[in-house]
Amino acid sequence: MTSRAVVAPVVAILVFLAVWEALVWVNDWPNYVMASPSDLPPAYSRYWELFIVMGWQTLWRTVVGLVLAMIVGVLIGMVMGFSRVMRDALYPLLVGFNAIPKATVVPIVALLFVGAHDFNTVLIAFMISFFPIAVSVSIGLSTLEPEYRDILRSLGASKLTIFRKIALPKTLPEFFGALKVSVTLAFIGTNLMEIVSPHGRGLGALFDSGKTNSDYPLMFAVLIALAVLGIVLYYIVVWLERIFAGWADRGT
Repeated sequence: MTSRAVVAPVVAILVFLAVWEALVWVNDWPNYVMASPSDLPPAYSRYWELFIVMGWQTLWRTVVGLVLAMIVGVLIGMVMGFSRVMRDALYPLLVGFNAIPKATVVPIVALLFVGAHDFNTVLIAFMISFFPIAVSVSIGLSTLEPEYRDILRSLGASKLTIFRKIALPKTLPEFFGALKVSVTLAFIGTNLMEIVSPHGRGLGALFDSGKTNSDYPLMFAVLIALAVLGIVLYYIVVWLERIFAGWADRGT
C-alpha cells in the first residue's frame, strides 16, 4: 500500500514530463513559445537563491492564509450546520462572494491597505480558500443523524459532548476533503496578489520578472516550483487526514 502510494504518483509525474518534452520536440517549439522540461534545470541552477527566498515568501503567506481559512471556515460551518436559519441566511452570501473573481478583488484590497503587502497576500489567500471548508463543515453537521443526539441527550450529555463525540468525528472526512481543495486555492490567491499587484516578493514576482525579461524557461520553472509546493502541502494534509480521520478511508 505504501510503496504503491509512492510509486504511482512518481510514475505519473515522469510520464507527464516525458509527454511534455515530446510535444515540444515534435512541434519544434522554441523555448520562447513553450519551454520543455530540459530547459528548466538551467533556470533553477541560475536563480536557485531567488527560488529559495521567494518560494519561502510564497509558502509562508499561503500557509497563514490557509490556517485562517480553516479557523474561519470551521466557525462559519458550525454556525450554518447547527442552525437552519443561519444556513439559509448565510449560504447565498457565501455563494455570491465566492462567485466574484478574486482577480477583480486584488486591486481593491491593494488600494485599501496600501503598502501592507504581506497582509494583502494573506488576505487574498484566505478569501479564496475558506469557502469549501465552510460548506463542507456545514453539510457534515447538518446531516448529523438526530437519533444520535437524542440518545446522548437522554443520557445527560451536554451539547459540547455531543459535538466532540459525534459531530466532530463525523465532519472530519468532509473537512479534510475540502482542505485538499483549499490548499490549491490558497496558492492561487497568493500568486494572484503577487502578480496582479506586484511588490517584488514571492514566486509570483519572480514569474513577473521572467515575463518582463522574456525569460520563458524561468517562467515555466516558477510554475513547476508552485506545483511542487502545492503537492507538498497537499500530502501534508493527506498525512494529517490519516492521523485524525484514517478510520474513514475505505481504500483497498
